[in-house]
Amino acid sequence: MPACRLASFCPKPGQVEQRWYHLDAKDQILGRVAARIAVILMGKHKPTYTPHVDTGDFVVVTNADQIRLTGRKAQVKVYPRYSHHPGGYKEIPYSTVLADHPERIIHEAVRRMMPKNTIGHAMLGKLKVYNTDSHPHAAQQPVPLSI
Repeated sequence: MPACRLASFCPKPGQVEQRWYHLDAKDQILGRVAARIAVILMGKHKPTYTPHVDTGDFVVVTNADQIRLTGRKAQVKVYPRYSHHPGGYKEIPYSTVLADHPERIIHEAVRRMMPKNTIGHAMLGKLKVYNTDSHPHAAQQPVPLSI
């Protein structure tokens, strides 16, 4: 009796086709944008998703300074920092981060949704965030992404 072997497809790191997506964050809600970006960076939107292989795509986010929060989060949200020295704990309010480095808001929200290991760090390297409407990745022909 012949044995039928049903094998699943498991992509190797060199076999994955990575696309580029462009997302305009103007008047978008931070949590919804970050969740969608995290899924794309991990590759969970593809049928060939494998947890131990980086199957995700690149994401370019523009207009990061025009992202919005719901409720009272704009007044309450803080970003903690710790220097690992005594008394080195600081909390930076959302309004200060938005004024100085608005791209860090999206970057931090997505980073907290990614796996906490080396492959998660590599996936986060495929996120490009810009404050303005223009970006230097036009040569990659990013596909528009909607939320």
